[in-house]
Formats: sequence, C-alpha cells, structure tokens
Amino acid sequence: MSDLFDDPKPGQNAPEFSVSELSGEVKRTLEGTFGRIRVRGEVGRVFKARSGHLYYDIKDDRSVLACTTWKGQISNLAVVPEEGLEVVVTGRLTAFGAQSKYNMNVDEVAVAGQGALMALLEKRKKQLEAEGLFAPERKKPLPYLPHIIGVVTSPSGAVIRDILHRLRERFPRKVLVWPVAVQGSNCAPEVARAIEGFNRLTPGGALPRPDLIIVARGGGAIEDLWGFNEEVVARAVAASEIPLISAVGHETDTTLIDFVSDRRAPTPTAAAELAVPVRLELMGWVEDQGARLLRGTGQAVQMRRQRLNDLARAMPRPESLLDTPRQRLDHVADRLPRALIAGVQNWHVALSRASAALRPATLRQLVDSRRDRLRNLSSRLSLRPITQEASRQKDRLIQLSQRLDAAQGLRIERHRQNLQATGRQLDILSYKATLERGYAVVRSGAEIVTSRAAAAQAVALSIEFADGSLDLSTRGESTRPAKTSGKAGAGKSDPSKPDNNSTEAGDDQGALF
Repeated sequence: MSDLFDDPKPGQNAPEFSVSELSGEVKRTLEGTFGRIRVRGEVGRVFKARSGHLYYDIKDDRSVLACTTWKGQISNLAVVPEEGLEVVVTGRLTAFGAQSKYNMNVDEVAVAGQGALMALLEKRKKQLEAEGLFAPERKKPLPYLPHIIGVVTSPSGAVIRDILHRLRERFPRKVLVWPVAVQGSNCAPEVARAIEGFNRLTPGGALPRPDLIIVARGGGAIEDLWGFNEEVVARAVAASEIPLISAVGHETDTTLIDFVSDRRAPTPTAAAELAVPVRLELMGWVEDQGARLLRGTGQAVQMRRQRLNDLARAMPRPESLLDTPRQRLDHVADRLPRALIAGVQNWHVALSRASAALRPATLRQLVDSRRDRLRNLSSRLSLRPITQEASRQKDRLIQLSQRLDAAQGLRIERHRQNLQATGRQLDILSYKATLERGYAVVRSGAEIVTSRAAAAQAVALSIEFADGSLDLSTRGESTRPAKTSGKAGAGKSDPSKPDNNSTEAGDDQGALF
C-alpha cells in the first residue's frame, strides 16, 4: 500500500501556484501580451457606481467585453458611453483576480462612424421630446430691445467679432461674454455652466444679469458640434429663465440645443439680428407714428370743434329759455298781493270767532278758580324749613365773605411789597442815581450828545442835572432852567442876583462851548 503512494505520478513534478500567484501571472500575461489596444463594439449595460467609477460592456453578436473607466478618467472622455451606441474604445486589457475575470480599462471613447452619432442623436432627441423640452408653449418670447446681452462662445473666434459688429451696426447694446470651449470634451460642461452662471446673476447688481443669452459657434463637422448635442447642455437651456437664442453651426447644421432654445438662428450674425432691431428703422417708425399722432390729434380736434358748432346751432337762445320762467314769475307776483289780503282776512275771521267764545263771566270764573287753588297750596306750604335753610346759607355766606376779605388783603399786601421792591430796583438801575452823584445828561433835541464834536454842531442843548434841566443855545443865547426838582429853593432864581450862566449883551464869549 505504501508503495502505491510512493510511486510518482506523471505530471507531479509541475510547479504549484497559489490562487493569488496564478491571478497575478495571468494579469501580467494579459497586460504584457496585448498592451494598449482599441476595440470596436456596441455599448451594452452601463452602470455608474456610487464611487463615481463607470462600468459598462462592449459587445458584438457573439461575445461581451467588460470595460471600466475610473472616476478620474471620465472627464477626459469625448463621448460618454450610452447603451446601444457603437463606439471604439481605447485602453489596456487587465484581469480582476477576485472574480477570475478580465476586463478593459478604457480612457478614450470615440463613436464608430457618423451613422452611429446620428442614431445616438435621434435617440436623445426622442427622449427629450418625450419629456416635453421641445414643447412650443414653454418657449419664452425674446425681449424687443434688451439692455444687456450675454454671449456664450469662444473669445478668440470670429463668431464674437461678427456678433459685436452686427450689434454695433443695428443697435449698440452692452454685451457680456462668457468664454467657453466650443468643441472637445470640455465643451458641454462649460457651456452648461455658462448658461447657469448667467441665470444666477442678480438683476441690477455689480455684474448685471443679461436680458438675453446667445449661444454661438461657427460651422463644423458633427464631431466638432457634438458638445451641443449633450444632454447636460439641453437641460441647462431648458432650465434657463433668460430667453436664449441658439446659433450653432451653419444653416444646415442641427443640434439638440436648437430644439430646446427659445429661438434658433441659422448663423451667429442672424442671432445678432434677432436680438436687436435696426435703430434707424426704429427712429423712422417713431417719426412716422409721431406724424400720424399729430394728424390724428388735429383731425380729432377739428371734428370735435365742428360737432360743437353744430350742437351750438341746434340749442335755443338763452333769452328764449328764460321767457317761460319770467312769465311764470310775473303771474305769481300778480297773485301774491291778493293772496296776502285774503289770508289776513281769513285769520281775522278766525280770531273773531275764537274771541266770541270767550265771555267775561267765563274769564272771571277761571281767575277765581285759579286764585282758590293758589290759596290752598300756600296754606299747605310751611315756611319754617325755608327760613332755617336761609339762615344756614346766610352764615355760610358771611364766613365765605370774611375769608374772601382776608385773602384779598393778603393778595393786595403781597402785590404792594412786590411793587415796592420793583420800585427800589428801578431807582437803583435808573440813571437818576448817577445824576445824584454829580453827573449830567446832555441832549440835543431828543438825542443824547456823547461827544464834543456833536455838541459843537448842535443848535441848542439841554443839560439834565439831578435837580432839573438847563436849556442852552450854542449860538450865544441862553434860557432859564426848563424844570427843577422838588427840593426847597432849588430851581428858583433871584432877580437881584446876576445869572452866571447867561452872557451880557456884546460879550465876546458867545456860547458855552
């Protein structure tokens, strides 16, 4: 039995591999044998993982090749794989040992021929049309004269120059240019971000929001215009709140953005023509409308004047309108005196009838009955409570009178004291106290003289002292004191004594100054 197990079997001298070693050897063999390859086929199942990696199949009528594009490689793809699309993928063949499978790491995807591109375009078109993105009722009207126009295009191409030149010729407007790539893998995301960026601007802000957007690009092959057929661009145009004009390619070129946009222009120059009117034509139209308005206004005024004249002729004269009321007034005026006389007579008759019913005996009886009733009421009335109440009111009146006299005396005394204090303050502040100290006030008429020059020019002077005033003439005349104080002997002149203030006849002294 032991000999049986000890005998070597054919093939037992072959090397042994672990599973991982075998998987690694297979992976190295695949990668070393094939290297970088290109495979053509139809895209099958497409799946994007949460990690961002893209998994899909490339198949033909007999076999299926699993393909993987890592998250960092997706942005470099010119065409994103879609199910049913015929493509040519480029990458490296590798193996995944965990499941004993091989796959292809794809970093380039190209559409296999124009027919496949058109089929993909038709498929996307039907999908977006089914969602209602092409519906006419969702298209927004273009503004007649936008203040600001946003242009999404390449800043270095001839398209932007054509648009600016055409706008300058028709109606100059402010233009905001958002530079984007118009072909290649970056075209679709940049155009979508530009449209969304214009919509996020604040109206009237530092960078104002445009009133109209133009997405423009020159003509080219379908591969060059493919970025405008991407779904992300079509959805960005559909979500735009700003009216948008698509001007991609020439008149024969058609992209998905043309169906979603609010207006399609065959060329970028035509987009500029759709955006603004011709200013000269607009000015001419305004002038024509102004002329029509003036003519219409003049005709309307003329018609109203003619109508007014016709109505004026049809109306009666003012004198004829007043004839009937004047006659009615005269008739009433004639009837008024007779009516007054008749009324007075009627009232006189009524009064006579009423007085006839009143007899002296009846009046005497009525007076007697009223007198008896009054006598009965007076006998029932007691005067004692009235007398007591009158006594109390009298005492109260005497008390109030005494209080009023006392209050009035206090008030008069308080006012007298205030008056005396005010008089003392007036005496202190009066210039009379200054005159008591030996000063005098010199006046010329009603004005006070404060300088020698003014006194020399005055015709007559009045000097006021504490005990009176003295009138002087600067021309050699003197007068007696005008008024004196109330002191004994003050202001009285003695005829036997000479007046020192007067001058003798023929004295050369003249005046006081």
